[in-house]
Amino acid sequence: MSFRSTIVPLLLLGLLAGCDRQVSTQEQANANKLPVEDSGTPAGELARQAAPAGDKVIVDTIGALDRSHKGAAAPLIPFQDSAGQPTSIAAFKGKPMLVNLWATWCPPCVAEMPTLDAAASNITVLTISQDTGDEARARVTSFFAKGRYTRLKANLEPKADLSVAYNASLPTSILYDSAGREVWRITGGMDWTSATARELLAEAK
Repeated sequence: MSFRSTIVPLLLLGLLAGCDRQVSTQEQANANKLPVEDSGTPAGELARQAAPAGDKVIVDTIGALDRSHKGAAAPLIPFQDSAGQPTSIAAFKGKPMLVNLWATWCPPCVAEMPTLDAAASNITVLTISQDTGDEARARVTSFFAKGRYTRLKANLEPKADLSVAYNASLPTSILYDSAGREVWRITGGMDWTSATARELLAEAK
């Protein structure tokens, strides 16, 4: 399967790139440096080569890869697990983990959710909704029930404090290693079943 064909289901997301995110001039310039199908080099490796520490590159023409926070600990902000009980990202430390900030009103977030559920067969995926308001819990619970996801949980952070702490546009996904230290973050939708995603997720030990 070619690099480009892995993202066919999410091509529409290239137009969105993030629910409330504007693509910068620098990111557009980086997009022009994306690998082509016949480059012979894995897309994930090319992304790493193009992204020295502190820089951002466009990944799969959808998400922007950011390594500038590498080594940072997760913010100590509580959220609600699927049972409505308080917990935190730190409570999951001990094995590699992908934290995904999303919302039911965010089209790229919704589109990538099935691929996150698939990716969760190989790595812990912590989806944390940033839906706010009195009906947030009902909306998120209904979304997961309709999606019939087998591995993801309906976690909720109804004040959206995590989005503020990460300065995040949605969706944003943050990879942590087993010590609870950030490896990278991606802003924008991603096909988490693609070769690029698998290579990037494998960076967490």
